[in-house]
Amino acid sequence: MVGFETRLPRPTAPVRDRHGESRGSHSPAPVRRRCRDPPGRSRLRPPGVCRGAPDGQTRSMWLLRTPGVYRAQEDSDLLIESLGRERLREGDEVLDLGTGTGVVALAAAGTGARVTAIDVSRRALATAWINGALNGRHIHVLQGDLLEPVRGRRFDLIASNPPYVPAAEATPPSHGPARAWDAGPDGRALLDRICRTAPGSLVPGGVLLLVHSSLCRVAESLRALRRAGLRTAVIARRRIPFGPVMSARADWFEERGLVAPGVRHEELVVIRGVRPE
Repeated sequence: MVGFETRLPRPTAPVRDRHGESRGSHSPAPVRRRCRDPPGRSRLRPPGVCRGAPDGQTRSMWLLRTPGVYRAQEDSDLLIESLGRERLREGDEVLDLGTGTGVVALAAAGTGARVTAIDVSRRALATAWINGALNGRHIHVLQGDLLEPVRGRRFDLIASNPPYVPAAEATPPSHGPARAWDAGPDGRALLDRICRTAPGSLVPGGVLLLVHSSLCRVAESLRALRRAGLRTAVIARRRIPFGPVMSARADWFEERGLVAPGVRHEELVVIRGVRPE
């Protein structure tokens, strides 16, 4: 298990990308839909507004984006907006499960919460650590498989944007860019595990926020979390068009009955589960 923390000061001068181009705060980058952009070279995402942050915490964030690390897109944005509606207090324990670039962890850290970010990818953890340093936000990152690195710990809030794109391969990839989105034939390879294990890692009154696509059977997530003892509801929805990866699989989605013929959009949802006190 690998773990390290961000404690570096936020840069006081504009940060430049690897080609020396200044990325000024006048050009916010929109959050893009899942897999819209192919993996590319490392670069800094220009500052964009973290709209989901609580009052007093909304501000721009620099985000380093490295090849093979899932980029913050509409699902990340929807999860951050939902996070911003939670009443996090300074010192609350928050877990970001599958942190990627660390954008959700950074939003939570802006409330004064103590944030742990987990990812199976060492490259993602390095990216999240650097993003924490760039933004002056303290997060603790751990490498490992889902909740394994924090076994025995309890959290006030767990947020997760896991891989959920249905794929023909029965086993999710163990390396390569697709590891950030492929999740087995029904898209539930990680969702089912999270629904089984995350509720037990919440304190009484703790909250789970889980984002995924309508293609992955939202009702099944709700049932699984209720069986695990949580009170659940869908608290956010957003309809978006398919990106290149989803579009390339659209015919296969139709064959499996995941979408109706001709449908080329999905609905993102955020599920909120609460452990009774």
